[in-house]
Amino acid sequence: MLPPMSKKYRIDISAVTQYLESQSAPEEGRYVFSYTITLHNAGEAPARLLSRHWIITDAHGKVQEVRGDGVVGEKPRLAPGEFFRYTSAAMIATPVGTMRGEYRMVGDEGDVFDADIPPFTLSIPRTLH
Repeated sequence: MLPPMSKKYRIDISAVTQYLESQSAPEEGRYVFSYTITLHNAGEAPARLLSRHWIITDAHGKVQEVRGDGVVGEKPRLAPGEFFRYTSAAMIATPVGTMRGEYRMVGDEGDVFDADIPPFTLSIPRTLH
């Protein structure tokens, strides 16, 4: 296993979230958020996403861990400079929470490494508080 981000392998990850009011039921403790993830291969070598590991924490400190193959049914391969974007959703029991995690990646030569997903916030808009 390589260090998380060598010069050869560097995956930059960003997230944009949105509260899905129509799918949420605050009176039942259900808050649903979409998140759009953009992966950018900022390294010098191609890499394929193999799996994901999410740690989702609500405002009460309740943690959900999600692991699985690929993302949205895909295992994208990114050449240097390429981007991959997808949208998924998460449900928590509070109006605010956080998500973080990592993607397990593999280079064309078989090098396996983790690309850290920086923490981001799930939060309903202030107008709905």
